[in-house]
Amino acid sequence: MNLQNAEFVLSAASVATCPHDGLPQIVFAGRSNVGKSSVINRLLRRKDFARVGGKPGKTIHINFFRIDRKAYFVDIPGYGYAEVSAAEKARWAALIESYFAATDLMTFGVMIVDARHKPTANDVTMAEFFLSSGKPFVVVANKLDKVRKKSEIDGNLLQIRATLRLPDEVPVIPFSAEKGTGRDELLSVILASVEETV
Repeated sequence: MNLQNAEFVLSAASVATCPHDGLPQIVFAGRSNVGKSSVINRLLRRKDFARVGGKPGKTIHINFFRIDRKAYFVDIPGYGYAEVSAAEKARWAALIESYFAATDLMTFGVMIVDARHKPTANDVTMAEFFLSSGKPFVVVANKLDKVRKKSEIDGNLLQIRATLRLPDEVPVIPFSAEKGTGRDELLSVILASVEETV
């Protein structure tokens, strides 16, 4: 799959307007300030393809990027710290919930958490969405470059796995969107999931 052949397709405000064309959909989810867009940009080797906001909460709809006309990267609204109204947060939650409830959309999930911290209650809820979907997914521990002591990394990854109650088959990939650490591992898992659905 040619990652350079990437194009923005649409921002969907409802499940009805999401593409239902049968192409695999790789869903990226994470807290508003966890670097979701930066992870997508690192995978595509594009500096600002998925918009990186100065403030959390820039993604307000479900954004679809078509990759080489073979799959979609799907960027769903972040959760947690966005400076938006309670009503807007509720709309995002309903949008995300309805997307996960649609059995014909998501193919594979990429859940992004902060490698430095214990996952939040919102992270646990998102992991439950992925687990209940029955679709395969991976957890990406981003901001690895910001972990102060390298000796803390293994313990942090174990804490992430335990807090999210992940089964053994769900990988936790240490990742740095800044440095590129973990890019090849994440990409290989994503590409394998696409090949299985083709």
